[in-house]
Amino acid sequence: MHYPVALFCYNRPVHLKRTIAALQKNAGAVDTEVWFFSDGPAGEGDRASVDEVRKIIDNVEGFKRVRVVKNDVNRGLAASIIAGVSAVLAQDDACIVLEDDLETAPFFLDFLNSGLSCYADDSEIFSVSGYCPPIAIPDDYAAEAFRFPRINSWGWGTWRNRWNRVDWDVKDFDAFISNKSRVKELTLLGKDLPVMLLKQQTGKIGSWAVRFNQACFREGKTNIYPVRSLVRNMGADGSGTHVRSTGKYRVQLSPKPLIPHPAFENPQISKAFREFYRPSFYRQMLNKIKIARHLKRLR
Repeated sequence: MHYPVALFCYNRPVHLKRTIAALQKNAGAVDTEVWFFSDGPAGEGDRASVDEVRKIIDNVEGFKRVRVVKNDVNRGLAASIIAGVSAVLAQDDACIVLEDDLETAPFFLDFLNSGLSCYADDSEIFSVSGYCPPIAIPDDYAAEAFRFPRINSWGWGTWRNRWNRVDWDVKDFDAFISNKSRVKELTLLGKDLPVMLLKQQTGKIGSWAVRFNQACFREGKTNIYPVRSLVRNMGADGSGTHVRSTGKYRVQLSPKPLIPHPAFENPQISKAFREFYRPSFYRQMLNKIKIARHLKRLR
């Protein structure tokens, strides 16, 4: 099965060319339908680069079919992804999602397509990831994929019946953030998550991913990851809107194909995953203060 790819782009033509070139080299690319979602310029200063991006996507070849959706206004990444993925999933049971700064290994589509096929009826699985952070995998862990209950937003796939269960308004947020035991449970996925959700719900950031993750957490589901990353984020060079310039997320792409099944939750991998997303002690204290102030306002 070859599921469609939704590729979101904005104003980085150089990165986009690399993303497309890498995807074209994937096994199964010629059998894959690709949707390009191009966001509109936020201001006149972005118009030239957005126009250049649109010239690129208007002339893409190498895939089974190319569809191009151009927004006249600037929706921002969160609204673009929610609307775009919803549009693709209105027509297909599952889809694969990329952004314009993600370089994929030649085996990325195989891993995602296989994962989306074999876990389609496994209600415990919320999404399939192509990215794996640079964490240590135990030598005695023989499988080529593992499970972890935090979603990934860099090269991933999901199904219509999971996506449609997401409450994008997070209507139970105040009840959740007031429940210390539930907040503590969320920190087991990463101590950065509660304050990230708070910022989303108070309008400080616009993140589809933290809301998608909250839906996964609320339902007690988990996600599939490769033991070696099949995606590299080029946007950590400072050119992106949501990722600062950093080497923290730098990975070497897997040199060989990986199989998404079987996949197990492993205590050592889970610990390493949590540690990777652990903020500094200073940042943790600031985050606690922000949450405490919000709770005080709720009283």
